[in-house]
Amino acid sequence: MLDTFGREVRMLRLAVTEACDLRCEYCMPQNGLPNEAMPMSGNELVAIAEAASKCGINKIRLTGGEPLLRPDIVDICRRLSHIEGIRTLCLTTNGTRLQALAGQLYAAGVKRVNLSLDSLNPERYARLTRCGNLADVLAGLEAAMAAGFERVKVNCVLIGGINDDEIADFVELTRHKPLEVRFIELMPMGECAAWPKKRFISAETVLERCPELTPIPGEGVAQRCRLPNAVGTVGLIRPMSRAFCGDCDRIRVTADGKLKPCLHSVEELDLRGLRGQALVRRMAEGIGDKPVSHHLNDTGTDTERRMSQIGG
Repeated sequence: MLDTFGREVRMLRLAVTEACDLRCEYCMPQNGLPNEAMPMSGNELVAIAEAASKCGINKIRLTGGEPLLRPDIVDICRRLSHIEGIRTLCLTTNGTRLQALAGQLYAAGVKRVNLSLDSLNPERYARLTRCGNLADVLAGLEAAMAAGFERVKVNCVLIGGINDDEIADFVELTRHKPLEVRFIELMPMGECAAWPKKRFISAETVLERCPELTPIPGEGVAQRCRLPNAVGTVGLIRPMSRAFCGDCDRIRVTADGKLKPCLHSVEELDLRGLRGQALVRRMAEGIGDKPVSHHLNDTGTDTERRMSQIGG
């Protein structure tokens, strides 16, 4: 289905919870969200996914919070993977529970996994997440690579003066591991909206620090490159320095059932309580309402939600 500006919208980012077992500094308050929303039931999530497929959505990415906190996450994945028209089911996780669930998720129809990881230093990782254990996440990463997924990606948010000294270490992961490390520019919203400008660095820094990286064809919104003879790849996601709104093919649904045509839009359409054609029409309305672009570099984000409340 095309939006008003002629972009074909094919992907739904579907948040299944606002809850998370980490408290990453740029994402959540130290004590968690003050008013955590009641997440949708499995039946509600499936109904939304079915309506989305009728509007041309063929790819779903499950997000959170941390989706693996849901005790019914494997069943949700199994049901979503069997929806007619949904060709690719993906999941983004912080990896803390992935070691135990990777095989079950693959068997349930998940084809791709993204793992969020902002430091390879145990002490720094614990500090950034306020409670995380790096060993758990690395074990989850190994389990994901062994499970058989089509694609495993590591998402690293670039934070100037905090983890940019680890860029080369993250890139080195791709030399012998069949994964893609994606460096994502930090966006001024939620917990980090008022952070000093030096924290917001361009993904160009990756190319400056690792000049041996050579370009390869892009995929989606990611600029991609590779080390010579490396098994894996490197991706650059540039929402700040090189906005990719013109190529955006996604909509988002929050854990409490609000459709957001854009991550940074204040507009939200309530999906809860709708069924059948009414739900399909509301989904189509949201696709049609996608704005032409965000304006992060001008007036900032419009949404008052934190990243964990939107699904990233």
